[in-house]
Amino acid sequence: MAGEAEGSKAAELPAELRYMQYEHALEKQYLPAIRALISKDLSEPYSIYVYRYFLYQWGDLCFMALHPEKPLLIGIIICKLETHQSHSPPTLRGYIAMLATSSSYRNRGIATTLVRKAIDAMIERGADEVVLETEENNIPAMKLYERLGFIRSKKLHRYYLNGSSAYRLVLHLKRTVEMTGEGVV
Repeated sequence: MAGEAEGSKAAELPAELRYMQYEHALEKQYLPAIRALISKDLSEPYSIYVYRYFLYQWGDLCFMALHPEKPLLIGIIICKLETHQSHSPPTLRGYIAMLATSSSYRNRGIATTLVRKAIDAMIERGADEVVLETEENNIPAMKLYERLGFIRSKKLHRYYLNGSSAYRLVLHLKRTVEMTGEGVV
């Protein structure tokens, strides 16, 4: 997202993008580009502390799409995984906090790959569900998440600082029976 010239012509996509799990050692190299990419696309302003909150604690759930030949960040997903107490019994809830792909590289499956990698990492850690919020008028994001099995669970009126509403989307990874143990003979 960061530092790319925008034009009517889409950027040439290399044959093989590099997908890489975020590591703390990469902060100096990639955090400025991550912040620039996300701030360009998402309606919420985030401080450096918000990025560090997610990346320091859950770097293993955050993935980057990188150009294989140049030091160019093309996409990023930032997530977390915590126990969610409002369910009985409590669930292990994954959360997709931020997802962005450089506008020059969109509609090529990069965001889908990033989301799948994050979900797979959450499943490996035992997640019961994954949730996120997205602006109600962000049709491409809604289509992406619904294609991956997310369902709209709630409308959040005037959720964002810019006054726009959002949908909370949920991907149930385990059936209720599996989580509660009820119905098991």
